[in-house]
Amino acid sequence: MSLKNRDELGRWRNKTVAFHVSPEEDEQIEIAVKLTGLTKQDYITRRLLCRDVVVQGNPRVFKALRDQLAVVLTELRRVESGSPLNEELLMTINMIADILDGLKEETHVG
Repeated sequence: MSLKNRDELGRWRNKTVAFHVSPEEDEQIEIAVKLTGLTKQDYITRRLLCRDVVVQGNPRVFKALRDQLAVVLTELRRVESGSPLNEELLMTINMIADILDGLKEETHVG
Protein backbone atom coordinates (compact mmCIF):
# COMPACT_ATOMS: atom_id res chain seq x y z
CA MET A 1 0.00 0.00 0.00
CA SER A 2 1.18 3.51 -0.61
CA LEU A 3 2.38 5.58 2.32
CA LYS A 4 -0.24 8.25 1.67
CA ASN A 5 -2.93 5.72 2.57
CA ARG A 6 -1.46 5.03 6.01
CA ASP A 7 -1.90 7.02 9.21
CA GLU A 8 0.88 7.98 11.63
CA LEU A 9 0.59 4.55 13.27
CA GLY A 10 1.00 2.71 9.97
CA ARG A 11 -2.65 1.68 9.74
CA TRP A 12 -4.10 1.43 6.26
CA ARG A 13 -6.68 4.11 5.54
CA ASN A 14 -9.16 2.39 3.26
CA LYS A 15 -12.49 3.82 4.45
CA THR A 16 -14.10 6.86 2.87
CA VAL A 17 -16.04 9.37 4.98
CA ALA A 18 -17.96 12.09 3.17
CA PHE A 19 -20.32 14.84 4.29
CA HIS A 20 -21.79 18.09 3.05
CA VAL A 21 -20.84 21.55 4.28
CA SER A 22 -21.97 25.03 3.34
CA PRO A 23 -19.69 27.27 1.25
CA GLU A 24 -18.97 29.29 4.41
CA GLU A 25 -18.05 26.17 6.38
CA ASP A 26 -15.85 25.00 3.51
CA GLU A 27 -14.03 28.33 3.54
CA GLN A 28 -13.42 28.05 7.30
CA ILE A 29 -12.11 24.49 6.89
CA GLU A 30 -9.80 25.56 4.06
CA ILE A 31 -8.44 28.44 6.15
CA ALA A 32 -7.80 26.12 9.11
CA VAL A 33 -6.08 23.55 6.90
CA LYS A 34 -3.78 26.19 5.38
CA LEU A 35 -2.97 27.73 8.77
CA THR A 36 -2.09 24.38 10.36
CA GLY A 37 0.03 23.06 7.51
CA LEU A 38 -1.74 19.71 7.72
CA THR A 39 -3.50 17.91 4.90
CA LYS A 40 -7.25 18.35 4.90
CA GLN A 41 -7.62 14.65 5.73
CA ASP A 42 -5.28 14.87 8.73
CA TYR A 43 -6.84 18.11 9.98
CA ILE A 44 -10.42 16.81 9.82
CA THR A 45 -9.48 13.43 11.28
CA ARG A 46 -7.70 15.02 14.24
CA ARG A 47 -10.57 17.41 14.92
CA LEU A 48 -13.23 14.70 14.67
CA LEU A 49 -11.29 12.42 17.02
CA CYS A 50 -10.65 15.30 19.49
CA ARG A 51 -6.89 15.04 19.03
CA ASP A 52 -4.58 18.02 19.32
CA VAL A 53 -3.85 19.92 16.14
CA VAL A 54 -0.21 20.91 16.51
CA VAL A 55 1.07 23.51 14.07
CA GLN A 56 4.66 23.07 12.97
CA GLY A 57 6.13 26.37 11.82
CA ASN A 58 7.40 26.15 8.26
CA PRO A 59 7.50 28.49 5.26
CA ARG A 60 4.10 27.29 3.99
CA VAL A 61 2.43 27.94 7.38
CA PHE A 62 4.07 31.36 7.69
CA LYS A 63 2.90 32.28 4.16
CA ALA A 64 -0.63 31.16 5.02
CA LEU A 65 -0.53 33.23 8.22
CA ARG A 66 0.70 36.29 6.33
CA ASP A 67 -1.94 35.89 3.62
CA GLN A 68 -4.74 35.33 6.11
CA LEU A 69 -3.66 38.32 8.21
CA ALA A 70 -3.91 40.45 5.06
CA VAL A 71 -7.50 39.22 4.59
CA VAL A 72 -8.26 39.95 8.26
CA LEU A 73 -6.85 43.47 7.92
CA THR A 74 -9.05 44.13 4.89
CA GLU A 75 -12.09 42.86 6.78
CA LEU A 76 -11.26 44.96 9.85
CA ARG A 77 -11.02 48.05 7.65
CA ARG A 78 -14.44 47.18 6.24
CA VAL A 79 -15.84 46.78 9.75
CA GLU A 80 -14.28 50.08 10.79
CA SER A 81 -16.35 51.78 8.10
CA GLY A 82 -19.55 50.63 9.80
CA SER A 83 -20.15 47.19 8.32
CA PRO A 84 -21.08 44.40 10.75
CA LEU A 85 -18.45 41.97 12.07
CA ASN A 86 -19.14 38.37 11.09
CA GLU A 87 -18.57 35.28 13.23
CA GLU A 88 -16.25 33.62 10.70
CA LEU A 89 -13.85 36.55 10.91
CA LEU A 90 -13.75 36.29 14.70
CA MET A 91 -13.08 32.54 14.48
CA THR A 92 -10.24 33.15 12.03
CA ILE A 93 -8.71 35.85 14.23
CA ASN A 94 -8.87 33.53 17.25
CA MET A 95 -7.25 30.69 15.28
CA ILE A 96 -4.43 32.96 14.08
CA ALA A 97 -3.88 34.23 17.63
CA ASP A 98 -3.72 30.66 18.99
CA ILE A 99 -1.26 29.59 16.29
CA LEU A 100 0.97 32.62 16.79
CA ASP A 101 0.87 32.09 20.56
CA GLY A 102 1.89 28.45 20.11
CA LEU A 103 4.68 29.38 17.70
CA LYS A 104 5.94 31.98 20.18
CA GLU A 105 6.09 29.35 22.95
CA GLU A 106 7.85 26.91 20.60
CA THR A 107 10.65 29.41 19.89
CA HIS A 108 11.23 30.03 23.62
CA VAL A 109 11.60 26.37 24.58
CA GLY A 110 15.20 25.74 25.64
